[in-house]
Amino acid sequence: MHRNPLKLLIYLIPLAIFLGLAIFLWQGLHINPHKIPSVLINKKAPQFSIASLEHPQQTFSNQDFHHHVVLLNVWASWCMTCRMEHPILMDIAAQHIVPLYSLDYKDTRKAAETWLREFGNPYTKVGFDEKGIAALDFGVYGTPETFVIDKHGKIRFKQIGAVTEEIWQQQILPLVKKLQKEA
Repeated sequence: MHRNPLKLLIYLIPLAIFLGLAIFLWQGLHINPHKIPSVLINKKAPQFSIASLEHPQQTFSNQDFHHHVVLLNVWASWCMTCRMEHPILMDIAAQHIVPLYSLDYKDTRKAAETWLREFGNPYTKVGFDEKGIAALDFGVYGTPETFVIDKHGKIRFKQIGAVTEEIWQQQILPLVKKLQKEA
């Protein structure tokens, strides 16, 4: 009995495509979306200059934290995860270990000001990034995201998603203390 090779291919091609997709999707299950590497790690933070949220006539730029280790948090009043993260940021600010700056991302000034009045303002200074242009330069694609920037203006760490107590204690705080000791 002879088999038609064309008929056999009709069955094998869909099977090969299915197996390829299955392997691709199975590998995707093992990717942690919070561990996406940033191409900016160990590179100078992007230059930016935007209006201050609290004082629109003043600017906020990376020159505001020149020569200091800082945290830069990107948030928005419409972000539910930012609301969950906020008490941790308030605790971090109360410890006075590292200054906390922020970019208010794709928000309205009124909503952001109301949000900070209601929940508290842990930030040394807030930049109003209404169109998300400054955040885009940092590679931000959602909120919240937090960066550790060293004394030389280099990004040394990027947290995608909320900063938790565990992330603060185990990753960010040890790095901040190490960077503060460096010349």
